[in-house]
Amino acid sequence: MSSVRRCSRTACGRPAVATLTYVYADSTAVLGPLATYAEPHCYDLCAEHSERLTAPRGWEVVRLLDGSAPARPSGDDLEALANAVREAARPQKRAAEAGGGGPRAVDALEVARRGHLRVLRSPDN
Repeated sequence: MSSVRRCSRTACGRPAVATLTYVYADSTAVLGPLATYAEPHCYDLCAEHSERLTAPRGWEVVRLLDGSAPARPSGDDLEALANAVREAARPQKRAAEAGGGGPRAVDALEVARRGHLRVLRSPDN
């Protein structure tokens, strides 16, 4: 018997890379990294079948990222990057006015600086 788990789809003999579990109470299909143990109510899927997975109408598919897979930037990451670029491009005079105080107020909260990015201390401390 082979130690490599195979895809649960009929007539597919490719090695499994992901495990599919259904949460019927929440109408959710959860696709995550290959489970450590083969469970009776879970389905092991190969890369092709896990990418093409769809759920019934009204159901949600939750894809849990594998730690080895490269993470895609989210909308929040891109927005934070855009805000940092805008802040760096802003002239110092306007930046000081927007900070609510003079340059001294900004310097008092600044802990470190790397290029145009600043690490600020919490105002509570």
